[in-house]
Amino acid sequence: MALEKIIRVAGRGVCVPGNDIDTDRIIPARYLKCVTFDGLGEGLFYDVRKNPDGSEKPHPLNDPRFKGARILLSGANFGCGSSREHAPQAIQKYGFKAIVAESYAEIFFGNSTTLGLPCATASREDIARVAAAIEANPTLELALELEAQVLRFGTQSIPINLRESARNALVNGRWDPIGELLEGTAGVAATAGRLPYMGR
Repeated sequence: MALEKIIRVAGRGVCVPGNDIDTDRIIPARYLKCVTFDGLGEGLFYDVRKNPDGSEKPHPLNDPRFKGARILLSGANFGCGSSREHAPQAIQKYGFKAIVAESYAEIFFGNSTTLGLPCATASREDIARVAAAIEANPTLELALELEAQVLRFGTQSIPINLRESARNALVNGRWDPIGELLEGTAGVAATAGRLPYMGR
């Protein structure tokens, strides 16, 4: 089962500033009752984006200038809190294809990678530079290049970092461990067939 090789992610960006943005803020707990992940994008940052009556609060994702953004920028320890895989699912289902933050909670990082959602890191100062450029020109195209480990924006660029194991999995299309397991089904069956005790 061949998976997409994620070498480059391009699109407009939006910055959701702040440190320690936890998974409960990313996707409120009441959305965890879903049977599939399909509609989770609607709940992304819901409680900080919406009032109880459904009207919108001031929030970057409610700003029409950033509608359709594909690269999410944020601060340190992004995705902390509970280990719910619904958080990266909600981010991806909303339409984001990559995240650039100062750092990530470990489980969130792993859950994102197995979805093919790159989580790159950059310094606070460099993220601030990109955020300022986006604020000045919301139509600015960003390009996250995983092999070169750079984020380009307009005529500028910043270095990014992606853990080597994750980068290797993404650029080689080996980011889904279940897909990897299924891809090896024929080999497992062949090996089992050669084992005398498996036929009993």
